[in-house]
Amino acid sequence: MVGSQQGLAVETDDGVAIVTIDRPARRNAVSLAMWRGLAEIFAELGQRADVRAVILTGAGGHFCAGADISEFPLVRADSAMGLVYEETADAATRAIRDCPRPTIAAVSGYAMGGGCGIALACDFRVGDATTRMGIPAARLGIVYGPLDCDLLLRQVGLANAKRVLYAGRAFELADCRAMGLLDAVAETGTALAAARAWARQLSENAPLSIAGAKLVLDALASGMVEAHAHEIEAAIARAMDSADYREGQAAFAEKRAPRFTGR
Repeated sequence: MVGSQQGLAVETDDGVAIVTIDRPARRNAVSLAMWRGLAEIFAELGQRADVRAVILTGAGGHFCAGADISEFPLVRADSAMGLVYEETADAATRAIRDCPRPTIAAVSGYAMGGGCGIALACDFRVGDATTRMGIPAARLGIVYGPLDCDLLLRQVGLANAKRVLYAGRAFELADCRAMGLLDAVAETGTALAAARAWARQLSENAPLSIAGAKLVLDALASGMVEAHAHEIEAAIARAMDSADYREGQAAFAEKRAPRFTGR
């Protein structure tokens, strides 16, 4: 079972896992150890049968201020160390992106740099009145790599991706919504409350169907359908042969809500 790690906390409630970046004194800036922890947590949550949806959020009113720049002189001092650092951060981003469960980033306060990147790695992003998002790479002399740029491009399109990267600043809620950095905004209350409600709805649907849809859509979006053809065929067959497929038909015939188990 996933437990809390330094700067990260995990709780589960009725099928919904909530991963909290928990360094409020530093606006939840992510250390190198925390990048490793995020990769481990999302890899494990993606394999847990009792988890139907995952929310990623931050403690203390902010989502994530990005990488912990204060440790860069120790862990990212030159190009060789920078390569190791980027590979570790990318592994965390890929673990979030590739998690077979539906993932929602609940973005209150700042989601900057790497914080914006891991929000983009989730399937959906929910904001609230406090949300501010951006990527300050142009103000730090950093070139964003292909993985993070791809996630940004897929979400907001070329012109808006350039706008975000060239500006290097935080965008307020209205701009975030207009550009597509956010998929939904809580009309009242916090982003986390809205994300919980959304996750509960998703958790009622067939896990194998959602995992299969995610696999197919991501393969289409990346132009990798042929490379994942066997995996896609297996996912379709697994769903067709599942108890959930039979339960869905029975529930439809009996005019009742289905009870899916992920099997």
